Amino acid sequence: MKRLQKYILLLLLLFSLAICCFNPFAPKLEDHGENNLIITEQTTPDEVLQNFKYAYIFKDSVLYSDLLDSAFVFFFFDPSQEASSMIQSWGRNDDLRTTGRLFRNFDVIDLIWNTTIYSIEDSNQAEYSKSFELTLVKQNETINITGNAIFVFRKSDYSNKWRILQWKDESDL
Repeated sequence: MKRLQKYILLLLLLFSLAICCFNPFAPKLEDHGENNLIITEQTTPDEVLQNFKYAYIFKDSVLYSDLLDSAFVFFFFDPSQEASSMIQSWGRNDDLRTTGRLFRNFDVIDLIWNTTIYSIEDSNQAEYSKSFELTLVKQNETINITGNAIFVFRKSDYSNKWRILQWKDESDL
């Protein structure tokens, strides 16, 4: 009889452990196939762009800062400037501040990388031109931005990580 009680107790214990690990109120994680958003090691320029998408969607400024080379420069068209100075640029620190404000000021940020227009790559440097769709949502306002981005990547001799050296924005604003 004691042996039967031990088996019943053991079964109850195993059953209670199984129930403790199941939460009926937690949503199931969806399997998105190849489009899973995971943080990569940045061993290729494509992995840098995957981390870029992750950083934007999850508003992860720490991850975003690791995407940018120490000599990073962002180029953009500024129609409010005189004709001779329409192409503006800023460095890494300004970009991190601006991106931080972007992350804080929008409730939802969605980034879709579309077509790779061209890519040139060697062992330590690469250039990609990508089309994209960026959606920014704040309360009842939605801003949709499409265009192309030209990225120049550089591979670090120290860490073997690829990072963005230059980003030229060709948005359709």
